Amino acid sequence: MKFFIDTANLAQIKEAHELGVLDGVTTNPSLMAKEGITGHDNIIAHYKAICEITDGDVSAEVIATTFDEIVTEGEALAKLHPRIVVKVPMIKDGVRAIKHFSSKGIKTNCTLVFSAGQALLAAKAGATYVSPFIGRLDDVSTDGMQLIEDIRLIYDNYGYETQILAASVRHPMHIIQCAKIGSDVITGPLSAITALLKHPLTDSGLAQFLADHAKAAGK
Repeated sequence: MKFFIDTANLAQIKEAHELGVLDGVTTNPSLMAKEGITGHDNIIAHYKAICEITDGDVSAEVIATTFDEIVTEGEALAKLHPRIVVKVPMIKDGVRAIKHFSSKGIKTNCTLVFSAGQALLAAKAGATYVSPFIGRLDDVSTDGMQLIEDIRLIYDNYGYETQILAASVRHPMHIIQCAKIGSDVITGPLSAITALLKHPLTDSGLAQFLADHAKAAGK
């Protein structure tokens, strides 16, 4: 399973990359604003900076909501760097645009997916990734993991190559559950990824090893 980090924070992206587990980055206008990145030129420069850190795909989201505008904006984003994936919302014109981008060899990430039907449409249009938002479904008392399982079954039934990119990941158990179901990718905060490192028995075991070493060395 691939690990993407969902942020626009360059320091966190570098940390994940240096950890050796980073496969890509997803970001959006909200995450850009959180980092104080505003203005078209600054946003474009920031996307390029992210692409220079990671070796994997970088999702860059369009703001447009009509077909022609999505195509224009998406093609401009795709030209920024070979690693850019155009992030398109799950709307009618978005699906049309995904089909257009697919025919041009431009990678896409269909975002804001909340149902298996939406995921099926995205795959038929040729999306590279589909992003079901599991955390947001959990927030409204809906089983986000069941959606991942449903999409996995449908894609496997028909051999769709669209990758399931589980988004809105909130904590390490989301990651483990997605891995068990067969999600191709997860994207979440650095804190959720590094939380996988933690276990009290690891901490106590290491403390004991170090104490025994110090005793043996006469310290």
